[in-house]
Amino acid sequence: MKTCALGYLLVTFSLNAADFPQADITNGQIKARLNLPDAEKGYYRATRFDWSGGIASLEYKGHNFFGVWFPKYDPKIHDSITGPVEEFRTGESALGYDEAAAGGTFIRIGVGVLRKPDASKFQQFKTYDIVDPGKWTVHAKADSVEFTQDVTDPSSGYSYHYKKVVRLVKGKAQMVIEHSLKNTGKKLIETNVYNHQFFVIDGQPSGPDFAVKFPFDVKAGADMRGPAEMRGKEIAYLQELQAGGRQSVFTTLSGYGDSPKDFDIHVENKKVGAGVRVVGDKPLSKVVFWSIRNTLCPEAYIEMKVEPGHEFTWKLTYDFYTL
Repeated sequence: MKTCALGYLLVTFSLNAADFPQADITNGQIKARLNLPDAEKGYYRATRFDWSGGIASLEYKGHNFFGVWFPKYDPKIHDSITGPVEEFRTGESALGYDEAAAGGTFIRIGVGVLRKPDASKFQQFKTYDIVDPGKWTVHAKADSVEFTQDVTDPSSGYSYHYKKVVRLVKGKAQMVIEHSLKNTGKKLIETNVYNHQFFVIDGQPSGPDFAVKFPFDVKAGADMRGPAEMRGKEIAYLQELQAGGRQSVFTTLSGYGDSPKDFDIHVENKKVGAGVRVVGDKPLSKVVFWSIRNTLCPEAYIEMKVEPGHEFTWKLTYDFYTL
């Protein structure tokens, strides 16, 4: 039995490490355990998030930055996953979904070929039937894990080669996630991607001990109704969020420009004295902030258009530190 304390929410479920494939990596400063993709035994087998790169735990100087944040575990639930994880979307849909007929197929990058059950509108949180999870290859080293996925859908005409490398940098408290997406099909791949993050710093509850900082004056696109507010370049909590997911903060954010320098986010907790900085190498196309008591998530989007035969690359750099 594994028990995880998340703030004051107790999450309990029966789960043994032997139930799903994992890899442990370290660079001497950081220790991380990654969940590996597997269509039969993988920790995550739903169809919202990319199956690669989810981190069960990451420890630096006695602090843990990722872990279980959800109250119920089921590998087929759309958000039964630990961060940092990515979701690919084409507009408000998925790649090829709108053009597929009922019973036809479409793509979720990092997941595979899925079945469109009927003519209804795409549902982001729905777990669709997987027709083909593609071919996953995983190479683990002492300080890194490389994931590749090859997916081909003759019916829709979409095909791609996706590569992600999670690497702990030698001599630094730093993790780099390098991505590439090569279009091996016949159609333009047009998509956005964001990392949901799902930060869980030492299980601390979202509240005034946390600060989320940006390099620009941040503006909220929605009324946050009291629990948090914008203070210049920072999101500040005014109170601890209630347990059980009954209270949340959700808004789009604006104020960024068209330079990658604005993709620079800090999340800090002054009570435990730990923080993380996330830097991207591509311009922001959208920023969303979502938080419940058990996790806080600055979600930074980038856009890509990949012509057949071409490749798009991007990188996220995480620096872990103490205050």
